[in-house]
Amino acid sequence: MRANLKALTATGIIMLAAAASLGLLSTPSRAQLPKSDPAQAVPAYHAAPSKEPLGTTLDPSQFKDSVVQNSYAMAAKVKNVLYQQPCYCFCDKNNGHQSLFDCFASTHASECNTCMAEGIFAYEQTQKGKSPAKIRAAIIQGDWRKVDLTAYKDPVKLP
Repeated sequence: MRANLKALTATGIIMLAAAASLGLLSTPSRAQLPKSDPAQAVPAYHAAPSKEPLGTTLDPSQFKDSVVQNSYAMAAKVKNVLYQQPCYCFCDKNNGHQSLFDCFASTHASECNTCMAEGIFAYEQTQKGKSPAKIRAAIIQGDWRKVDLTAYKDPVKLP
């Protein structure tokens, strides 16, 4: 009986080690995903501009945090671009959002660093003359992760 228990324990340990080496024991959190995870589907976005006028993003002055204010102010300037971008906080699944624009048309982005970083990234890239499609490709590659939100703690003057 004791020999069976040892054999069973050894088998269990081997199986756990094999599962761990295959990555079957844990799933990386969204923040830990590599730049491009082929197993992860691209979140919802619109491939073309809206045919109807978009609603407004929320007024930045309703927020107290300066980074949030800056991200909402930038979002207001590029809402048509945001409409064509996915959001990697996966709010399409959790909140029913259809694109990054929805994050800034609600309070969601004010509580989500992913949304704010993507929104600021989209604004910056638009200012550099990038098209929504090129911005989307960069977002999908994870380039938005390079945005340092602390760099936006002071009020930003926008054109």
